[in-house]
Amino acid sequence: MASTFTRIINGEIPCYKIAENEHCFAFLDINPLAKGHTLVVPKKEVDYLFDLDQDSYLELMSFSKQVAKAMDLAIPCLRVGIAVVGLEVPHAHIHLIPLHSGTINFSDPKLKLDKQELEKIAADIRGSFA
Repeated sequence: MASTFTRIINGEIPCYKIAENEHCFAFLDINPLAKGHTLVVPKKEVDYLFDLDQDSYLELMSFSKQVAKAMDLAIPCLRVGIAVVGLEVPHAHIHLIPLHSGTINFSDPKLKLDKQELEKIAADIRGSFA
């Protein structure tokens, strides 16, 4: 059975898409730690990040950098942090999180953002791609 992220990539589950290329897909986390919290995933469904083949891994990291650069331009923050955590979805993924302090704490309360705010954040990030 396809993972939740594969279903998002395939358009079976709606998302607030940021960007995609042939191998990767980025979309807003709907339970964000900060406004602009984005997930970047390989389109190839692999459970564990370090099980990706070398080319796929490098492509994911390169694409994540492009997304982070756009986030830096669109979201007021000190910088964009990166984290690889979680076992809740069996599909490799990277969290890109706008930082307002020096730490990422996944036990912090998640933000409650409405659809219009999520759509605006996604559009702002998309509009910042070079």
